[in-house]
Amino acid sequence: MRQDIRPARGISAGAVAALLLTAALPAPSAAETREIPSKKAALVVETLAEGLKQPWSVEVLPDGAYLVSEKGGTLRLIRSGKVSAPLRGVPEVSTTGQGGLLDIALAPDFPESRTLYLTYSARGNGGSGTAVAKARLSADGTALEDTTRIFLMNRLTSRGQHFGSRLAIAGDGSLFFGIGDRGEGPRAQDPRDHAGAILHINPDGSPHADNPFLGSSDGLAEIWSKGHRNPQGLAIDPKDGTLLTVEHGARGGDEINLPQPGHNYGWPLVSFGRHYSGAEFDLGSAAKGYEPPLYYWDPSIAPGAIAVYHGAMFPEWEGNLIVAALKYQLVSRLERDESGAVVSEERMFDGEFGRIRDVVVAPDGALLLLTDDADGALLRVSRSTATD
Repeated sequence: MRQDIRPARGISAGAVAALLLTAALPAPSAAETREIPSKKAALVVETLAEGLKQPWSVEVLPDGAYLVSEKGGTLRLIRSGKVSAPLRGVPEVSTTGQGGLLDIALAPDFPESRTLYLTYSARGNGGSGTAVAKARLSADGTALEDTTRIFLMNRLTSRGQHFGSRLAIAGDGSLFFGIGDRGEGPRAQDPRDHAGAILHINPDGSPHADNPFLGSSDGLAEIWSKGHRNPQGLAIDPKDGTLLTVEHGARGGDEINLPQPGHNYGWPLVSFGRHYSGAEFDLGSAAKGYEPPLYYWDPSIAPGAIAVYHGAMFPEWEGNLIVAALKYQLVSRLERDESGAVVSEERMFDGEFGRIRDVVVAPDGALLLLTDDADGALLRVSRSTATD
């Protein structure tokens, strides 16, 4: 039976909607606004900020400002279209390959405590690996205070691939996050290796009590599930608490999974598509003991993030999965039936804005997008109010 891991109410869309609706940013100029049709609604895309250096993650603060991470190791505040200087107190990151400063998540009590979490690649003996830090945003928004690393994966390597890593916070304040296989596929099948896994920890970094290997010698206590290639998207459905990942495949096989404790999602033994060499997977696309994906893409779209849509702005999107894509420079909107199965896909903004790294549902129901570029942008997608 699926465990209820509802997201933290303190940072859910409904919990801060009233605050954000009273803190709206000024309307952008006409040059920053574009109307784009879609299957179910005419959309307006506004540029809220430009000049970001490979932005990776965006979070909306209760006062309406945006907190954005940049892969090179900087964190910035965006308020009324103005991008701040880099915040002080960010942990030192290793920017080898795909590594850098990655995801941001706000603690459930952020409005009071100003506590947040970051994932990033950190150096250590043997190379680098995915880490999680906890910090407090200063009252004036210029620095992180009391920054403390609470987790570092157990095996570091000099390889630069597949760090993951998004964060999702459950209702009890615990953290889910993903780590890729670090470019060494067999590690995803080793339960004594943090690579190729979804992990679940408490706010202090200790293993969560619900984890399947806690108190066992069969696997590491922080592990929730295994067999993940490179989960760069992670979300908890705020309606029913379902945990979802979106993951990079090789040549085909990008997939959405619903990670359950102790389950195995197949990589690198089972997958759709093929290895980059053209070779087939050892056990094909399905095998006993390995969980099938909820949905997959072949050819790959290179997914960057996933969100579950619940919002007033687009009621016709209710319950849809929204996936940011890098390779085809699009946003994939997936409709589901009553059982949760994906029944249709709409590909929006195909090539219009470049590589899309992050997608977030704002409290008013708009979508926030980050473009993955040396001159990246924060975009807002809302409903057109134009009439015939």
